[in-house]
Amino acid sequence: MELTTKIIIPKASFSIAPCETMLFVGSCFAAEMGKIAEEEKFNATCNPFGVMYNPASILHTLQRYDYSETPSTAILTLGTNHIYILKETGEIVDNCQKRPQQLFTEKELSVDECARYLQQAVDKLKDINPDIHVIITVSPLRYRKYGYHESQLSKATLLLAADKVATENKTTVTYFPAYEIMNDELRDYRFYREDMIHPTPQAVNYIWQRFADTFFSNDTLTFLKLWKPIREALAHRPFNTESEEYKQFIDNTMAQARKLAVKYPNLRL
Repeated sequence: MELTTKIIIPKASFSIAPCETMLFVGSCFAAEMGKIAEEEKFNATCNPFGVMYNPASILHTLQRYDYSETPSTAILTLGTNHIYILKETGEIVDNCQKRPQQLFTEKELSVDECARYLQQAVDKLKDINPDIHVIITVSPLRYRKYGYHESQLSKATLLLAADKVATENKTTVTYFPAYEIMNDELRDYRFYREDMIHPTPQAVNYIWQRFADTFFSNDTLTFLKLWKPIREALAHRPFNTESEEYKQFIDNTMAQARKLAVKYPNLRL
């Protein structure tokens, strides 16, 4: 008996290596995924200019970023097709900075407009690294302030735009169904926080696991198994951090970490 409608995700045509350089840009769900990537010792940068919700703002981040390290994989997480235009300049702003609403005009981007911004984002990333892999996701968070029906329309626009760009850039762009996993496989309020909007840590970790199953190489999965006990040991917080026992515990743990770094030179301790 199957108790969920599981999303079928084919194995990606490329794989993410251990400690690979990754760039996460997008909504607060991108921040959640980027945080896990950092904990798992990927060389991950997440939202260097803050959370970006729409395709235009995601493009702005990619245009401003200095790329001191060239990412091998970029994950773009779309939240909404709503943008805010500063009336004084006619420019799309990425953050209203709590300025009065009357200074801005709100607009909904069409499917073609979203796809155009996304294509420019992909082109920018390919200029930096012609061999880059771009993963596009749609955030599962609904936007209560728009109304739930309107939020669904916004997500539908993003889904259509993401599909268009993935279809037209098959060798570079892959769509990952985070939105579908949350709303279909995890279709239960126990997977939502108290606000009934944001996914719980359990839900985020489950989506991360599906992401790992889709994109991680066998070597990466082996590394993560070896890193897990070290990560958990380093996260342990005793009552007395100055005790000799705890200091010895940390020394032993770091010795294990340095040993692992010999096998995986890109591991940053």
